[in-house]
Amino acid sequence: MGMIPISRRGFFRLGGAGLSSLTALGFAPEEGLAEVRAFKLERTTETRNTCPYCSVACGIIMYGLGDKAKNAPSSIIHIEGDPDHPVSRGTLCPKGAGLIDFVHAPSRLLYPEYRAPGAKEWKRVGWDWALDRIARLLKEDRDKNFIAKNRDGTTVNRWVSTGVLAASASSNETGYLTYKVIRSLGILAFDNQARV
Repeated sequence: MGMIPISRRGFFRLGGAGLSSLTALGFAPEEGLAEVRAFKLERTTETRNTCPYCSVACGIIMYGLGDKAKNAPSSIIHIEGDPDHPVSRGTLCPKGAGLIDFVHAPSRLLYPEYRAPGAKEWKRVGWDWALDRIARLLKEDRDKNFIAKNRDGTTVNRWVSTGVLAASASSNETGYLTYKVIRSLGILAFDNQARV
């Protein structure tokens, strides 16, 4: 079966005839385009936060539905840069601009999970159980490995068997408090993307 040759002028005539037939069937594009749409962020709750990706700590604004809107499940529907933030002034890199995909990723972990020694499967646990276990293991390790004095008898108060890796997506004040808590425990191995 061969192709039917059509000129440019014939193509436009055919397209115009198709549009005319749609109008004759009751579809009027002018009426559809004249509809007033509501602003999509009108009923949302605005929350300021910090981008979680790198040590720049750009400011973001997250817009969520569900807190005050009726018949809507609670969900973040839009994320943009915060123009009032002193670091980024509203700009975001491509990773930060795509945060909405990170929030709604099906593989995102939302609850603590635990894999017992020798087990092959992870099991979901509660936050209270996970935090209590972390605190208990930290205390046991500190009690066992804390070094109060070195060989010369000088007080050093070191805990060298545990290290902490902190996130930098927080304010300077939070970073300073994290530093003070970690150092007050005697931990020497402490690092952060922002190098506080």
